[in-house]
Amino acid sequence: MRRSDLGEFEEVVLLAVAALSPGAYSVIIAEELEHETGNSVSTGAVHAALQRLEQKGYLTSHLGEATAERGGRRKRLFTVTALGGRILQDVRAVRNRLWDRILPNIRLEWS
Repeated sequence: MRRSDLGEFEEVVLLAVAALSPGAYSVIIAEELEHETGNSVSTGAVHAALQRLEQKGYLTSHLGEATAERGGRRKRLFTVTALGGRILQDVRAVRNRLWDRILPNIRLEWS
């Protein structure tokens, strides 16, 4: 598995892009992460993570149409690549295997 170069924040940004596609852009991603985590998320941190994920080949981007709400500026829209999708599947599989190992013990030890 090639997960070693994917940090936790990058993972949730990648998941948010997958959930928000085809309309995933930095501001809406930050809002989604704030909604889901209850934590403040800066668009600057999201921008940096998006750039790293694109450099790793997990995302691609293109410029969308200009919108009046943005003063005629265009949004950079992101989508998950096939490699990014495989990485997400690998990460989920690892987490599921670990959860499957501890779930029987949770009720006994954490009660």
